[in-house]
Order: sequence, then structure tokens, then C-alpha cells
Amino acid sequence: MDISPRMIHNPLLMRIRKQSLEERIEKIKEEIAALGDVHPGAMTQQYNICGNPRCRCKADPPTKHGPYYQVSYTWHRKSTSLFIRRENAAEVRKQLSNYHRLRRMLDRWITLSVQLASLRRQQQRQARQNTTKREAKSRVSQEKRT
Repeated sequence: MDISPRMIHNPLLMRIRKQSLEERIEKIKEEIAALGDVHPGAMTQQYNICGNPRCRCKADPPTKHGPYYQVSYTWHRKSTSLFIRRENAAEVRKQLSNYHRLRRMLDRWITLSVQLASLRRQQQRQARQNTTKREAKSRVSQEKRT
């Protein structure tokens, strides 16, 4: 979100906007701290057919073996797939969900930080302009006195 022209000339609106951005960033930081374990990737269920010719997976219709849970992810340019035990599947799903939530929060944090940095630069520009205007007025009033 860009800074509106109305806000640029209104220091009160700029302070309110700055405070709002800072509060939203702090809220995100708190949510991240409370997130819990994270794990990148996606979980899939695999159903397999074995090599035994008399097995149920060879019947008509076949009843495949499974489900087997598998997590696939890439981390530091290395792709990995892990089989997950059924009893651990819920915990791993939560970690995957936390990871995706973390990524969304980081994206939001970065967006808010860019907006805050822009607002701070605008405030600094405005402060310099106000200082320059005051100095110019001061010079003019001193010249009138002399």
C-alpha cells in the first residue's frame, strides 16, 4: 500500500499509520513465537501393489496396500522424501500446516516492513523540508531586522 497524498501532508495520519504498522508487525512476531514445530513440504498417501501373485492387491478389483504416508520437500536445494508412520501422521500434518502458516506470516511481515520503511523515509523527507523552511523563514526575518 502506497502512502496517500493526504497522509504525506498530515503528520498525525503518518504517526497513526506508523503505529498501526508497528503494532501489526509485533502481532505477527508474537504469532510466530507461538507457532510450534514446523516442517516444509507436502504429505501424500501412497497405495502400493506388492509382488505376491496371490495377494489381495492382485485381485479383481484390487485392494492395494496402504495408505502409506509420505512427506516430500526440498530444503537447501536437496529434495527429500520420507515415509511417515500412521501414528505420526497427525503430528507431521500439524508441522506442515505450521510451516505454511509461517511462510504466509513472513510474507505479511515483509510487506508491512516495506510499507513502514517507506513511511519512515517520507517522515524524514518531511522533517528535512520543515527544517529547511524554518531556516529560510529565520533568515528572512533576520534580514528584515537588519
